[in-house]
Amino acid sequence: MPTLKDISRRIRGVEKTQQITSAMRMVAAAKLRRAQDAIIAARPYSQRMYATLGEIGRREKDAEHPLLQARESQKAAEILVVSSDRGLCGAFNNAVLKTSDEAIADCAGRYERVFVSAVGRKAEDYHRRRRSDDITQTWTDNADVTPGQAVEIAEHLAGRYLAGEVDRVIVVGNEYVSAMTQTPRVIPLLPFGVEEEVAEAGEAPVPFEIEPDAKALLDVLVPQALEFTLYRILLENQAGEHAARMAAMESATRNTEELIRTLTLQFNRARQAAITRELVEIVSGAEALD
Repeated sequence: MPTLKDISRRIRGVEKTQQITSAMRMVAAAKLRRAQDAIIAARPYSQRMYATLGEIGRREKDAEHPLLQARESQKAAEILVVSSDRGLCGAFNNAVLKTSDEAIADCAGRYERVFVSAVGRKAEDYHRRRRSDDITQTWTDNADVTPGQAVEIAEHLAGRYLAGEVDRVIVVGNEYVSAMTQTPRVIPLLPFGVEEEVAEAGEAPVPFEIEPDAKALLDVLVPQALEFTLYRILLENQAGEHAARMAAMESATRNTEELIRTLTLQFNRARQAAITRELVEIVSGAEALD
């Protein structure tokens, strides 16, 4: 049976853990707020860009770009898996890794080879243990999402697609729905399509003249749209990570509170038993003297 000193030591240990989980919850909440603001701030640019691409497609039916052209070949596909660098965020990473396994299995039935690239240490470690020969590139130690990260990833994926090394690129990542919900999604990336994005942006035409021609404009807009799509996916994943960590740390804090109450009750009972035992010994000693 644990002594009073053992129970007291354990209570202090749990209280220190509670301080850590509470602090992590507050930090995650602050970061989540900034991530939400970044997503909201990116929406107007996203809507205008995809509306412009949609307007070009409606006006110039013959306008083409290599990143927009689908391939008949089914030799290779690449899947970009987006996760977090750190844990302590509940089932956030496990859900996206499970979805990535399903996406890889689906592509393996249609393509001769499936490559994997990873954003986040959790995705890198997971897939390197299972398919290290198929990993093409990884990006880790990303404390905060920046447009530069999205540009680097877009250049890697677009370069492999244009070089004919892969015929399709898919992204698997968490979509931020709310502070309590993050949903893994499989997002087709290349060949790049804007139909769904245009629907979200609205069908209102954007008044402009194309100079010098639609091809020159697409050469600028399509890579930027690809980079911005990846940037938005990274922002969604970052917001989902902070939300999941906030929820996990809040649950952990509640668990420590319950554990402290249980240990305190156990401590009081043990102390009461010790006092009762001492009284019995005193009474027994007094009676023995009589």
